[in-house]
Amino acid sequence: MNIFGVGLPEVTVILILALLIFGPKKLPELGKQLGKTLKSLKKASNEFQNEIDQVMNEEDKDESPKSIESNQNNEINQEKIDSENRNN
Repeated sequence: MNIFGVGLPEVTVILILALLIFGPKKLPELGKQLGKTLKSLKKASNEFQNEIDQVMNEEDKDESPKSIESNQNNEINQEKIDSENRNN
């Protein structure tokens, strides 16, 4: 068992220290609060990742029409240059 690079012996020492510092009455309350905090952090992280994915998808959609439009503009400009060269 390896949680955040901390093995089972280290987790045991941390739990014993927490029990000694906070006492048996406060420990369940602190655990509950820690769980809520981790849950909210995970939710915020997921929302942030979803927003990033959404922006990346919008950029991909925006780039496709631009490249098609720029190709069409380049073709039109090339045709104008060709016709001007023929007229001269």
